[in-house]
Amino acid sequence: MFDRDSVAVFRFVRCDFAADTGVARLVYAFDDGPEMTETVTVPGAPFPMEDARADAVQRALRLLHLVAGVSYYKAAVPPRVAIDSYAVDAETAALVESIYLHGLGEFAYRNGLDLRGRFSLPVAAPLAPAQAVGLRRHALVAIGGGKDSLVSIEALRKAAVAETITWIGGSQLIRACAERTGLPMLNIGRTLAPELFELNRQGAWNGHIPVTAVNSAIMVLAALVRGVDQVVFSNERSASYGSQIAGTGEVNHQWSKGWAFEKAFGEHVQRHVAADLHYYSLLRPLSELAVARQFARNDYYDAHFSSCNRNFHILGERPVNRWCGVCPKCHFVFLALAPFMPKTRLVRIFGRNLLDDAEQAGGFDALLEFQDHKPFECVGEGRESRAAMAALATRPEWREDALVKRFANLIQPTLAADELRLEPLLGIDGEHRIPATLWERLRADFAA
Repeated sequence: MFDRDSVAVFRFVRCDFAADTGVARLVYAFDDGPEMTETVTVPGAPFPMEDARADAVQRALRLLHLVAGVSYYKAAVPPRVAIDSYAVDAETAALVESIYLHGLGEFAYRNGLDLRGRFSLPVAAPLAPAQAVGLRRHALVAIGGGKDSLVSIEALRKAAVAETITWIGGSQLIRACAERTGLPMLNIGRTLAPELFELNRQGAWNGHIPVTAVNSAIMVLAALVRGVDQVVFSNERSASYGSQIAGTGEVNHQWSKGWAFEKAFGEHVQRHVAADLHYYSLLRPLSELAVARQFARNDYYDAHFSSCNRNFHILGERPVNRWCGVCPKCHFVFLALAPFMPKTRLVRIFGRNLLDDAEQAGGFDALLEFQDHKPFECVGEGRESRAAMAALATRPEWREDALVKRFANLIQPTLAADELRLEPLLGIDGEHRIPATLWERLRADFAA
């Protein structure tokens, strides 16, 4: 039986990529125990590549090996880490250590663990700076099945950017959304080591990991293998703000969707992997509400998209329809879209009116940060939820619904009126890594 408390060392054993099959193998182990092998498969093999790109692929592979190891390390969180088959420089070590510390923040909080200073990589000599490897102008755009990635896809289409719609894993919902775009598609395979599920059954530590960091590293590898110069995600500026926990401070469920990760990871890729590979989020200057407004302008994806994370659970029950209607994601997306589209359209998308169900008051209270903290989910800031609800409270078609009326009578009187304005939250603002020429083409459309 697996005894998580007796494990002394987590080992990054080895990694390899076969250009003739497109399969990357990532191997890990605890102490001298059995090896755990994860595979990532990039379709389209064989992949001929010259020396410069082959070197960049090797750098990306090692970065992926280190980042994806978070799924396995968390099973025991041992005090020592070893890399068996290659060396890392100080900058790579610092990036990966930050991903493990902050990306496992919710995991640590829920399990009562203190991970500060616990995960530390052995450091060797610095790497030579990355070189440009002659990548062609083309974007791999991550799609998750929700509204955000669809906004990015349509914005890039309008800006005449060549794009391939990319996702990881076997979700049929995501595939249906990708097919709806009518654009080229790339479905990357990822198979976790089966031993991990057995460790979980035997009492391993378990919980949330920074999956966007892992997916980012996978897509960087795929971009280099396929010779393209952009990896595009759709994380808005609201992702940078976490849940405020009394006595603990901020814990951000979606840290690897935030600006701090994007900036550090994107800069690292250009300095240490390939100088002409650009990693960025197209929606970083937008709030969640601004993204919702953008999505609401087009009903083309109404019958295909879903942001309900229960659709994507590896194990366990999934909703019969695309929206379970009771989770924080369903609550927030319904609330965020409500100010920007006709009520009949929104109710048709979800199959019911979530704001007229008094039994769901607790879930919406958490979004509003009323007597509770923001949920551990990829949802917007509390001030966005409060502003959206305040806007609905002024509209005849919404204000008689149970939870809107409850907000107006119980919660709104405790809030300052100038903090409930919708318009300031729709501004285009903040740092981003979007290429300057592309941003000039997009900015006016996003701001309109």
